[in-house]
Amino acid sequence: MPDQTWPDGPHVEYHSAGSVRARGTVVDGRPDGYWEWFRLDGTLMRSGHFAEGREVGEWTTYDRRGAVYKVTDRG
Repeated sequence: MPDQTWPDGPHVEYHSAGSVRARGTVVDGRPDGYWEWFRLDGTLMRSGHFAEGREVGEWTTYDRRGAVYKVTDRG
């Protein structure tokens, strides 16, 4: 995640084609809580939690069918 700050509250990013690219919550200008990333076709690609802008816990990557492809533990 780039070093940047956003307005607090729900945050949604879009692909240039208009579909949702990512969504989650921002607290104190940083990602916090549960976030999801999506492919251009709208399928879930990755999900996980942030704490004060840092990835924490298990992050899950999904294949195009929605099945779990891999789980990474961010501590």
